[in-house]
Amino acid sequence: MMESKDYIYPAPLLGDFYKQSHRVQYPKGTELVYSTWESRVALPPLDFTTSAVAFGFQAFCKEYLIDYFNEYFFSRPKDEVVTEYARFIKYTLGDQNPETQHIERLHDLGYVPLLIKAVKEGTQVPCRVPMLTVENTVSEFYWLTNFVETLLSCQTWVASTSATSAREFRKMMNEYCEKTGGAKGFVQFQGHDFSMRGMASLDAALMSGGAHLLSFTGTDTAPCVLWLERYYNANIEKELVGTAIPATEHSVMQIQGKNEYEVYKHLMTKTYPGGFLSIVSDTWDLWNVLDNVVPRLKDTIMARDGRVVIRPDSGDPTKIICGDPDGETETQRKGVVEKLWDIFGGFITDKGYKHLDTHIGCIYGESMSISAARQILDGLEAKGFASTNMVLGIGSVAYQFVSRDTLAFTFKCTYAVVNGEERLVYKAPSTDKSQIKYSPKGLVVVKKDEDGKLVCVDNLNREQWMGYNSVDLLEPIFEDGKLLRDQTLAEIREILWGPGVF
Repeated sequence: MMESKDYIYPAPLLGDFYKQSHRVQYPKGTELVYSTWESRVALPPLDFTTSAVAFGFQAFCKEYLIDYFNEYFFSRPKDEVVTEYARFIKYTLGDQNPETQHIERLHDLGYVPLLIKAVKEGTQVPCRVPMLTVENTVSEFYWLTNFVETLLSCQTWVASTSATSAREFRKMMNEYCEKTGGAKGFVQFQGHDFSMRGMASLDAALMSGGAHLLSFTGTDTAPCVLWLERYYNANIEKELVGTAIPATEHSVMQIQGKNEYEVYKHLMTKTYPGGFLSIVSDTWDLWNVLDNVVPRLKDTIMARDGRVVIRPDSGDPTKIICGDPDGETETQRKGVVEKLWDIFGGFITDKGYKHLDTHIGCIYGESMSISAARQILDGLEAKGFASTNMVLGIGSVAYQFVSRDTLAFTFKCTYAVVNGEERLVYKAPSTDKSQIKYSPKGLVVVKKDEDGKLVCVDNLNREQWMGYNSVDLLEPIFEDGKLLRDQTLAEIREILWGPGVF
């Protein structure tokens, strides 16, 4: 056993336990296994959408099929990795003489013998249309196609689901900005990623945070920016990948006591005399801050070259921002945005909505779901305020209160070759009355129909499939240990949103 400080998880074991037994369960003479990855249906909280954003495949290929296998399997001594594998199988599955020849042969080969094809990342793929296919390229490694299912699923569903959620936030914010005449160039900053502390792991935060930045440029998930540089050719020196502003937390406010006027003044004149600054404002009494602290600092705020952002952090977000009709005070009944308008004023947009002066702003990021965001933007519109008066912090409620089943991602075998015979296979459980779990059949092609919509053509044998080569949007991205397509963040953003958005 390696020392714990050097311990890694053996590549041949990065999967479900039952994957270890499938190799001998396939028919004798199996030469090829071909499987598809798709979103079958959108369920709450994304049940209003009909498509998912393809994302995460390139990172998976680079990080695992190339880097991980090369460093922790192919580059290590064969007897070491084989012994490691045999020990694990013996003491977990009870096989006293584990079969290891397939592991030895894979190590001898020196690369992962798979062909992966996928649509361009950033593509909005309708449910029930495959995003990706996997097949083995060396016949004796037919078992490897579906062995990688577990790891591929584990490492991509989060990225794709968060990219889909972020897309829906951005679409909604674009819609309200257009209706209320908000600042269009500001929308890319209007959704700010607050989710890292609520994610299941650092890996999940990196994938989800990277997905968020397909639709926005505001984030507090700092390492995801580096993740995009590493796996998606981003470059913070040449483009805006992700950004944030100085901001206080409750500890900063607590330690300095309840003398909020002096603390606020010091922050905005001494610590940050210029630029953007976000101040959490409800450590004790948000309404006192709005009634007695901020008005006294109006001249200071207006004289700064920058913006002071007030951040409430608790309570019903719609009532806090847009006002509570049953509030005890006038300020509570007006809400944060209207109160700031009373103090600072602003301008009227071309659609006739009020917009706060650029020296002052507001952000709210507590329990921000898509429905909560819409309620806030609805509430602002009803009160006559432009949507871009607000930044919304998108946290773990949006990016962690989901699962692989939210978009019903699945990886299913649809085609095989056994003793030279093509087999067009499929899954269609009679107990699945909704047919959600039905799979495609045979080889598949993804192409555009007459209306430009992506559709799946399935039930194809190899000869039929080759006839679609010129229109198939499933492009080779990985083959035999090599990356064949290397997209950039900028390209993916443009595929998702069109040119000139970022």
